Amino acid sequence: MADVGRLFWTIFVTALFCVPLAVSVWALLDCVRHPQWAWALSGRRQVVWLVAILFGFISVLGGLAISGWYLLKVRPVVAAAERGVLPEA
Repeated sequence: MADVGRLFWTIFVTALFCVPLAVSVWALLDCVRHPQWAWALSGRRQVVWLVAILFGFISVLGGLAISGWYLLKVRPVVAAAERGVLPEA
């Protein structure tokens, strides 16, 4: 029975450490998905965010913070520009 508990603990710890990586990969793939013209209309630079997210892979907390900021603050603006809603000046 102790081996089963150890197995579940190992799975839990592995999953916990994979969360920042998964969020960073999600942000990176979403960043690449939007066309360049949507980035231009939103007033953001795609290359800057790509480099920032990739730089975030180096540190766990930094990657989680950068990717979280992108997903919560930048992504909605770019997605809105892609739908034709321009940000207010």
